Amino acid sequence: MNPISVSRTLSNQRDLFPLEGAPDGLLFESEIMTAIEEAAFLDVIRTLPFGSFRMHGVDAKRRVVRFGLHYLAGSAAMTPASDFPLPLEPLRARAAAVAGIPTDVLSESLVTEYAPGAGIGWHRDSPPFGIVAGISFGGACRMRFQRGEGRQRQNWTLALPPRSLYVLSGEAREKWQHSIPPVKEPRWSITFRTLKARQAETDLADA
Repeated sequence: MNPISVSRTLSNQRDLFPLEGAPDGLLFESEIMTAIEEAAFLDVIRTLPFGSFRMHGVDAKRRVVRFGLHYLAGSAAMTPASDFPLPLEPLRARAAAVAGIPTDVLSESLVTEYAPGAGIGWHRDSPPFGIVAGISFGGACRMRFQRGEGRQRQNWTLALPPRSLYVLSGEAREKWQHSIPPVKEPRWSITFRTLKARQAETDLADA
């Protein structure tokens, strides 16, 4: 499979302009690959060693596999996982290009398999993480955003079709929660995240 051409999609700048009403710091591309490319990536994704995801001691309906560095919940300690699969590396490069950061700064990767009925509740990604980028495969879903409470509550919804990519930084990452309602058909996603300590080191090196 030929690598995805970054220049091809980045030339379509209208997809990268802020969407009306969207949280500040959200970038979105509606289609970063062809259906044929998606099918080839899915052939690789389906072979990954997915395991159960436990939330508060209960197995969730979604399954996951981690790559790169990730933190140990409840501490600042880091632990290594396997290297990100080479056939999927063009996806990490695309996400980094949209986020405007070096590819290796996206040092934590999470691949998630959603069975019908699986979703994710309201949350913000854990504090050790910085920029978050996600790529969708298979079934479509919605990504909901909220901040504030009561009369001050704000909400916004983004449709995530297959082959789309989003990036969360700034307020979209730090101030807004997000969730994914239960999906209706099988879906997969790859989420890339920076680690704030490594991102800070890169920013200093570029200064």
